[in-house]
Amino acid sequence: MTAPPSSVPPPPPAASSSRGLRDGAVGTGDLVFFVVAAAAPLTVMAGVAPLAIGMAGRAAPLGYLLSGLLLIVFATGFTAMSRFVRNAGAFYAYIGKGIGRPTGSGAAYVALFSYNAIEVGLLAAFGWFTEAGFEDLTGSRVPWWLWSLGGLVAIGVLGYLKVTLSAGVLGAALVLEVLVLLVFEAGVLAHGGGPQGLGLGSLSPTHLGESGVGGMFVLAIGAFIGFEATAIYAEEARRPERTVPRATYVAVAFLALFYTFTVWMIINAYGSQSDRAQEVANGKGGADMVFTATERFTGAWAADSMHVLIITSTFAATLAFHNGAARYFYALGREGLLPARLGTVSAKTRAPAAAVVTQSAIALAVIVATMVSGADPYSVTFLWSNGSGILGVMLMQALAALAVHGFFRRDRRAMPAWRVVAAPLVACAGLAVMIVLVCAHLDLLTGASAGVNAALILPLPVLFGAGVALALRIKRRDPASYERLTTLDAERL
Repeated sequence: MTAPPSSVPPPPPAASSSRGLRDGAVGTGDLVFFVVAAAAPLTVMAGVAPLAIGMAGRAAPLGYLLSGLLLIVFATGFTAMSRFVRNAGAFYAYIGKGIGRPTGSGAAYVALFSYNAIEVGLLAAFGWFTEAGFEDLTGSRVPWWLWSLGGLVAIGVLGYLKVTLSAGVLGAALVLEVLVLLVFEAGVLAHGGGPQGLGLGSLSPTHLGESGVGGMFVLAIGAFIGFEATAIYAEEARRPERTVPRATYVAVAFLALFYTFTVWMIINAYGSQSDRAQEVANGKGGADMVFTATERFTGAWAADSMHVLIITSTFAATLAFHNGAARYFYALGREGLLPARLGTVSAKTRAPAAAVVTQSAIALAVIVATMVSGADPYSVTFLWSNGSGILGVMLMQALAALAVHGFFRRDRRAMPAWRVVAAPLVACAGLAVMIVLVCAHLDLLTGASAGVNAALILPLPVLFGAGVALALRIKRRDPASYERLTTLDAERL
């Protein structure tokens, strides 16, 4: 797949040389923007939450809350290990250090595939949303693929420039989409809810026993995908031993509470003591139920703003995953698991330039293939690719949780047992259950047949096996290079 890497060790990330990523460029706020923007709150709440409500009814708010709590448990061990492992490959480096280099290499290929799959799917969705929004506003139709290509150019340029510029763009988009959802929530609260008033009944654990809850968790856990970004940018963060844990907790806690409250407000807008919200979600206007409720409780201006901001929300998420995928290319190129050219940075911006170009080329190929084949950009390119991508990232999370336990098993390094032993094992078990649910209910995300869903899952074990095989090949041919895999971390700084 690639030639064995050179035996010359890479420079440490803190060096001021133009060879490495820009050290100290990213603060806590930037990291939070990367994570929350990648989650795309408006897209999740307006575009996906109705489907979750349609499946689980009044249990949906608790689904988002419990998913967030599980990831906070995972984050306790994840952030403990972030003090000792700083690598743009994030989960790959964690798994390599905690379980073993071959497993880490297999995980790296899965993570690279997953981030690229999610990014190209989001890019297609961006074009799809923009086509519809532009036509609604102007009456003119511009094909989705032109919007996607324009978005790709903008994202490629932002990815090539300084990372702080991307953080600024993400921050602006994030603030606007959160504000419009807060406006909706304020409207519902001001009117005292829907026909039955405000009620806490949907937060009762008794609803978790209802049918459809298992499928709902597929969507709920997927709403948090991307919070790994705090560790991906550790080499570029200021005081990463503090900024990475702080940003991780802030981002996951914010998303958990914000998602739960927003879904609770959606249900209250239609009837807190009945299944009216679930009936609407499963009806003809279900896809627009958030926009409809926003117009009713706040006004047409807010609903129109929400239609526009869902475009910027999708763009922000695409940019965040583009940056994450590019940094995986960079990390793997630097450490010999991909061509070394990918492990270089721009002398001017210190961005992983070759990785950015490579990732952009992959996205271009997928957009062109979708256009030529006539496939639907949303129901096929977006949903299918995100089905594979979400499952792959969840697999990385489960392995990373196990890796935290393995890393601290013999030496807890003054860390409490609950944080580096109990919490990682609980998180791993919980994520394993979620993975089984995703595999069993993947059709809820993709809308595809069993054969197509099996084909979407197949690349994950194949790529994992390829990564393991390559690591073992490097071990046989160049033991010195093998020993350097996943070692670019805090212990060398």
